[in-house]
Amino acid sequence: MRRIVVAVMGTISGLVLLFSYHTSRNEGSTAVAGPAASGGSASSNGSSNGSSNGSSSGSAGSTASGTYTGDSVMTRWGAVQVQITVADGKITAAEAVAYPQANPRDRQINAYALPVLAQEATKAQSADIDAVSGATVTSDGYIQSLQSAIDRAHL
Repeated sequence: MRRIVVAVMGTISGLVLLFSYHTSRNEGSTAVAGPAASGGSASSNGSSNGSSNGSSSGSAGSTASGTYTGDSVMTRWGAVQVQITVADGKITAAEAVAYPQANPRDRQINAYALPVLAQEATKAQSADIDAVSGATVTSDGYIQSLQSAIDRAHL
């Protein structure tokens, strides 16, 4: 009887440790594919989608407004690209405009991960957000693309 209690308690302890583990963002595991090529993301301050970081005309800082598209980041499962909307220097929306959706599992993962990442980005007002458990690869790509969009907005 004593062995059973010890085995059960050990199993429970192991499960608690397993479920409390937080995944890392492992930012070095994805490659940046370059500037975005889709249209419709020019901002009101003159920065365009194809511009490199730091090449914006007009005002910067807290008065930045417009729509900015980040780099398309190639991940193991496909490209991830984020577009942010900025009003008065604040991120009001962050949306993935490209993400892996080649199979049902990709669509299932991204259906719950992308809204969480978007909410966290607008809440944090930066790319300093946690990866979504179970969608680490997509989260890493999202965070990198989000950072390049923020850089373009000069926030």
